[in-house]
Amino acid sequence: MLNILIFIFGLLIGSFLNVVIYRLPAGKSIVFPRSQCSQCQSKLGAKDLIPVFSYLLLGGRCRYCNSRFSLQYPVVEFLTGLLFLLLYQQYSLGSQFLVYSFLLALLIPASVIDFKQQIIPNQINYFGIGAGLIFSVLFNHISLFSSLLGIVAAGGVLLLLAVVSGGMGMGDVKFLAMIGSFLGPRLALYSLFVGSLLGSVVLLPLMIAGIKDRKDRIPFGPLITLGAVMVILGGEQIIDLYLNLFRFN
Repeated sequence: MLNILIFIFGLLIGSFLNVVIYRLPAGKSIVFPRSQCSQCQSKLGAKDLIPVFSYLLLGGRCRYCNSRFSLQYPVVEFLTGLLFLLLYQQYSLGSQFLVYSFLLALLIPASVIDFKQQIIPNQINYFGIGAGLIFSVLFNHISLFSSLLGIVAAGGVLLLLAVVSGGMGMGDVKFLAMIGSFLGPRLALYSLFVGSLLGSVVLLPLMIAGIKDRKDRIPFGPLITLGAVMVILGGEQIIDLYLNLFRFN
């Protein structure tokens, strides 16, 4: 029963994250006004805002003007619900579940915005860094020192890579620093490593096929997020598996 409640809670959070994704880059308030159709401006009622189910029941269209809604809405809602459920199964209802679910609620909108617009809003990065520091004081998942070191070390490493390669923006640097404030330096750098590895797996075939060029701007935020999610859910077992696979240890 609690699994279902956690999943539903995640769906609701995902619905709010869609608001953040739509409004934050446009400089709009994420609280007011109430949700409305972007085409006809009709106010959406509760029956129009049931996560995932309203989209399915309405065929992905506005009830009032029949314009099509983006598939992003149910995908973000379902993904958030699923990740919250996986977090609960991994950590139960403890402080780590609270901290990591909060981090996921920052990673998801930042990744979608970066994928769509190739920016990671400073509002998310700065708010997240502050929240990570506060959580390190309130809970015992990491120390305040580890949180600070995570900001400096993770952000510093990516800053160095950005300067050397010239292919990353400062948003990526601040984004990894934010992750470091929640996870500490080691897991944040693991997130960078796993994300880079996944990026290589995805991009190399595209470059070989001529679809992508080395000079093309690639949103790195979603890759870092994938790395962070895998590290959070799989812990250091992922790194150990990789090292054992290639016999690095």
